[in-house]
Amino acid sequence: MNTFERYLTLWVALCIFIGVFFGQLWPEIFQTIASLEFAQVNLPVGFLIWVMIIPMLAKVDFSALDQVRHHLRGIGITLFINWLVKPFSMAFLAWLFIRHLFAELLPAEQVDSYIAGLILLAAAPCTAMVFVWSKLTQGDPLFTLSQVALNDTIMIFAFAPLVGLLLGISAIAVPWATLTTSVVLYIVIPVLLAQLLRKTLLAKGQACYEQIVQHTGSWSIAALLLTLVLLFGFQGHAIIEQPIVIALLAVPILIQIIFNSGLAYWLNYKAEEQHSIAGPSALIGASNFFELAVATAISLFGFKSGAALATVVGVLIEVPAMLTVVYIINHSKTWYQRQ
Repeated sequence: MNTFERYLTLWVALCIFIGVFFGQLWPEIFQTIASLEFAQVNLPVGFLIWVMIIPMLAKVDFSALDQVRHHLRGIGITLFINWLVKPFSMAFLAWLFIRHLFAELLPAEQVDSYIAGLILLAAAPCTAMVFVWSKLTQGDPLFTLSQVALNDTIMIFAFAPLVGLLLGISAIAVPWATLTTSVVLYIVIPVLLAQLLRKTLLAKGQACYEQIVQHTGSWSIAALLLTLVLLFGFQGHAIIEQPIVIALLAVPILIQIIFNSGLAYWLNYKAEEQHSIAGPSALIGASNFFELAVATAISLFGFKSGAALATVVGVLIEVPAMLTVVYIINHSKTWYQRQ
């Protein structure tokens, strides 16, 4: 993890300040950017999302899927957490905290939108940063690569139905056409372009591939930060009026990370899986594909929506929360291996 990535939370906090400041100073600029839409897709944000996602997906080697058979217990546990536990536990936590416990502290007209954003955040497992988390825990690289490749393959088919199901259960209207468009724009097309880029770079040699991917990783984060500036330019008024909203939205996200990482780690322990598998399994089980969540929230609900804000809060706390999980995994290794 380079310095830029390590201090992602600081950069996100600065983007909040910059976005809110300039949003209040020059609201007409942000209104103009918001008007640049085609088929409910904001063109500047769509471009930035591609810059975020494609370099990350270029790191994924789908040929690693043949490694899945070597780690069936760890793969099975992670799939269980990613697709059958995490989205539903987040929907429950969102219902509990946002619709009930915190309802009086939040703007009533945005409650459904906040819940939708939290569901979007948990509906897709992380693709890129998990390689960093796995390395920090000395995780098995082949397990991590095969798990990410398998998750990305499942995501193409399962993301839209899963989001639609959970939004429906939460009594939130599902704009299916826009949701399907988001899947095509922010999953299918980027995966195809990323694999084409990967193949082209590898044809020029492994050194060329690694050098380009390393540089484009910073582009991804820069595009994410610029997107956040735009988001907070629109959210500025609401944040100034109710700054506690960000803290309240962080509560279910933090609980979700702690619960899912702990459950995955414990299940691997009970299954007598190696620590080098249990570590990345817990981290993949807890982390979120927040770039996809941000893009989909904007497409479905708009820049000014509570859904967009909720996904951004996920970005804000992702790095410190996951580094905490890494610390716990590393310092519990002796206990884990006693079996």
